[in-house]
Amino acid sequence: QVQLVESGGGLVQPGGSLRLSCVASGSIFSIKSMGWYRQAPGKERELVAIFTSGGSTNYADSVKGRFTISRDNAKNTVYLQMNSLRPEDTAVYCCNVDLIYNNRGLLRRGDYWGQGTQVTVSS
Repeated sequence: QVQLVESGGGLVQPGGSLRLSCVASGSIFSIKSMGWYRQAPGKERELVAIFTSGGSTNYADSVKGRFTISRDNAKNTVYLQMNSLRPEDTAVYCCNVDLIYNNRGLLRRGDYWGQGTQVTVSS
């Protein structure tokens, strides 16, 4: 009933910028939280940035001052603007959405992940 579609990854040189997008579609009633996670080869998945259910934003220390998370509530979309990219930012980036959806007239809570988009920072 709910799908997440990400876009915006790619190859960029160190110091460059990329903007990721994640659109949630389906029978969405309300969104609790929206965020971005990443997983580099051989490493565990880590939180990059998130809009919490309380309305605040949190960032990983490694991206503070370089990455900005934003959202368009009307479009159920979350963005991640990544500036001053470093080789260590190379990873698969996934969006995660915690939401309430309509399942045949019943409201249910669900946690959804996008398919992931590759970000490679290399010269």
